[in-house]
Amino acid sequence: MDIRFNGKTLTVKEELTLGQLILEKGLNPDTVIVEYNNELVKQEHWAQIVLKENDTLEVLRFVGGG
Repeated sequence: MDIRFNGKTLTVKEELTLGQLILEKGLNPDTVIVEYNNELVKQEHWAQIVLKENDTLEVLRFVGGG
């Protein structure tokens, strides 16, 4: 099934949760925020969100600097 991930089409397996996708992409859950279908989602809810065809995700990573 296809979803939009940071503006690009990404094919993912059925029954994949948002939390699983974050881990599969090698992202540290403590350093990212996720917008799911135009709504900001708290990390504690990622495991309950099962991705569906045409879902849209924007994942932003916190980076330090100075």
